[in-house]
Amino acid sequence: MSKSLETRAQILEVALRSFRDRGYAKTTMRQIANEADVALGNAYYYFPSKGHLIQELYATVVAEQADRATQALAQHRRLADRIAAAWHAAIDASEPYHSFGAEFISEAIRPSSPSSPFSDESHGARGASQDVYQEVVAGAHPAVPGRLRADLPLLLWFAQLGIEIFWVYDSSADRRRTRALVAGAAPLVASLVSLARLPVARGIVDEALALLHRVRS
Repeated sequence: MSKSLETRAQILEVALRSFRDRGYAKTTMRQIANEADVALGNAYYYFPSKGHLIQELYATVVAEQADRATQALAQHRRLADRIAAAWHAAIDASEPYHSFGAEFISEAIRPSSPSSPFSDESHGARGASQDVYQEVVAGAHPAVPGRLRADLPLLLWFAQLGIEIFWVYDSSADRRRTRALVAGAAPLVASLVSLARLPVARGIVDEALALLHRVRS
């Protein structure tokens, strides 16, 4: 690893430790620079703000989620099981950072924050996370109905964001309530997808997808 990458990794490691120990709000870039033994200007060179540090954490969590999901999906074909596996992978990857999850959300929810999952800076991580759900849908058996196949990955990713907000405020042992939410919601979503095959549901499905496309445009 080059000296530059080592310095960057050291700053990130110190920052995440400080977020856990002090909290996000009480951590300053000056403290991070001092503890990482780098000049303050160097710290800002690698990470222009604390928001950029959180954005890097987001990318790290997504990479871990993708690795976990790939391993889990190899064991499942049913859509419900594959959805649950991907959602559980997201929770497992995030769990080490639960202690400052609420502060992470408060930073990421700001539209101008680089750590927002919708920001330009998060484009790569966002795409990697959505790719997990492309894999979920592509490998499902029975196959997902054609009219849903293109849009379902995005809808599942949106659902993941909601689950992660629930997880942040879940103080139950081993996040029992979040695990129960995933266990119940995944088969429910899969059942709704199955209903989309019925002719009677065609109009409702088409209207829902049209609404999604209007919102995204």
